[in-house]
Amino acid sequence: MLSQIFPKHRFFSLRTFSSLCSKPQPTSLDPDQNPYNLLKSDPIELLSNLWVHAFSRPTPRLLPFPNLTGYLKSFDLWVLAYQRACAHHTGTFPPRTAIHYSHLQSLLALRHAVLSSPSTFPWGASSYLLLRSPAEKPSTTRIGKRKFEQLLENAPPPFQDRVIQELLLLILEPVLETHFSSKSHAYRPGRGPHTVIRTIRSNFAGYLWFIKVDLTHVSMHLEPNTIIGYLEKAVSDRSVVRLVKSSLKTPVRPGSVEKEREELDGFAKKRLKRKILRASRKKKVLNENEPKPDPYWLRLFWGFAPEEAKTVPVYGHCGILSPLLLNVCFSELDFWMEDKVEKYFEPSKLDSIWREKIDEGCHNPAWPEFVPASGACKTRKMDYIRYGSHILVGIRGPREDAVQVRKDLIEFCETKFGLRLEHSKIEIEHITRGIEFLDHIISRRVIYPTLRYTGTGGKVVSEKGVGTLLSVTASLQNCITYFRKLELVKGDRDPEPLPCTPMLYSGQAHTNSQMNKFLETMADWYRYADNRKKVVGFCAYVIRSSLAKLYAARYRLKSRAKVYKIGSRDLSRPLREASRNAAPEYSDLLRMGLVDVIEGVQFSHMSAIPSCDYTPLPRTWVPYHELVLREYVKLQDPQFFCRLYKDVRRGDLGSPQDFVAAVLWDYKVHGVYSRKLQEEDVGVRLLDK
Repeated sequence: MLSQIFPKHRFFSLRTFSSLCSKPQPTSLDPDQNPYNLLKSDPIELLSNLWVHAFSRPTPRLLPFPNLTGYLKSFDLWVLAYQRACAHHTGTFPPRTAIHYSHLQSLLALRHAVLSSPSTFPWGASSYLLLRSPAEKPSTTRIGKRKFEQLLENAPPPFQDRVIQELLLLILEPVLETHFSSKSHAYRPGRGPHTVIRTIRSNFAGYLWFIKVDLTHVSMHLEPNTIIGYLEKAVSDRSVVRLVKSSLKTPVRPGSVEKEREELDGFAKKRLKRKILRASRKKKVLNENEPKPDPYWLRLFWGFAPEEAKTVPVYGHCGILSPLLLNVCFSELDFWMEDKVEKYFEPSKLDSIWREKIDEGCHNPAWPEFVPASGACKTRKMDYIRYGSHILVGIRGPREDAVQVRKDLIEFCETKFGLRLEHSKIEIEHITRGIEFLDHIISRRVIYPTLRYTGTGGKVVSEKGVGTLLSVTASLQNCITYFRKLELVKGDRDPEPLPCTPMLYSGQAHTNSQMNKFLETMADWYRYADNRKKVVGFCAYVIRSSLAKLYAARYRLKSRAKVYKIGSRDLSRPLREASRNAAPEYSDLLRMGLVDVIEGVQFSHMSAIPSCDYTPLPRTWVPYHELVLREYVKLQDPQFFCRLYKDVRRGDLGSPQDFVAAVLWDYKVHGVYSRKLQEEDVGVRLLDK
């Protein structure tokens, strides 16, 4: 949603933003009125106004957001939530003008049931449907009472619940984003696993002890009163809090919850595999509004999801709102850890890094400078990052401090969340043993650089030094494990590729295209790994060998060698059965438009695989949409222009050489163009005008 409101690399004028700052108009709650009369505003403008208003508050963490009832009553936002729910259920986003009048009336009745006091809307009630999905057809046949009760017991969550969840997500996300910590990276716009890996590479160099904590048990068993208590610290609107509270405390039917997959034995697994294979041979005809299933390459990539991203909590009937509520509760942990990190910092003038204040960013570990492996006096420092229910703490100090942090974490969870954290969920590891986080292994690499300096008398002295560099590599063993679960390889130490049987009945052009998309996605996933070429090359080898075995079976070529001989190394040449010599040539069929172009399987050579991206992530980094919002809020402040004008009037003019030297030093120290130099540059430009 934010990428639509604030597209990347697009600049807005003040007039454009001022047009977005319109407040929602008050609407009536009469369910019998014409719904078209309530469609008065653009929902994107209303949400943009909410984002700007949330980011313009001076102290969002200290004071809760006061009033959201106007946005909750806006029928324009209800229609937008209905469109998003339809896109989830049917796979297509319906235009606003294409929504049928009867659906708008049902949506208006649902809005009246939710906002009435007391609320008459029951969560999860499949027998009390005020709004149906466009893909759901009403039943016209009679069924017995027992069958009806069985259908109700196993019925999925109603479509109307999804609409309300979408509405609450649209309203609460901008408000809660200002309340969250910058150390949290999961389930948030502009942040993700890549920002976690880049932060670790840029800010976690020099740490000796790492604490890896799994809070999945805590996140799965949070009480509704605990969640509501932390939500009220960020939002004080009674209507929104009451609606979320009712969704948390309404009992959930066991049949509506997706059951976990049970582990099958060898015989049952073979039977299930045969059943799936028989079903895949049949051509399935989709219904009129049924969404298309995910393509094979995407389902293949979902199988590589790391352990930290597999478990997503679900609280009551909150659905897609649950990850947001998880961040609301764990933001208390983030603030507590930030305070602990600041108090733990003890700089040492004799240390080669972190000699100054922690917030000044006086050292950028992403630069190719080595960190001494030993020394008498070291700076004591700690850093922290969280991805969903998993946190990682880096400590530069003795192991006793790591043990104390573990003890404090257990006590904090027991005090704030009322849940006991097991010792087995908290691992303390030294950097030399390697720490696995998001399928990447954090370790250190010992280097022996040559230090050259000018001694007395102008003589150049060269000495060998010993230092370490932080290494973030992709876990090749986990990659093999995922391929083995997907039945594309067999074996562990020396994996042997297996034929890609799900693509047995697809053409060569379609099969190669699907696998190229998978390899491109894998290359992007391991973008910030030191061994990116190695792990992506292994994935390309498995896919290419698997396709070669598949083509050997499909075209009766008996071996992979014959497939590579005819189809070339990247399988870009057309393959056909040896018995069909009278078939027309592929070039003739391609010229007539009867066949598709066959793409070669990518990354067949190591030189074609991109290298690791070592672009440093500044300590003060924020996503692009937050940067645009904060800049816009600052430009709306008239005092900013007064201060800028005074700074320009009082500032001394400097030479270009001094300015270039300051820029170079800033990049050397911070790894980014600092805000101070940017403001000085803007002042110089205004002075020239």
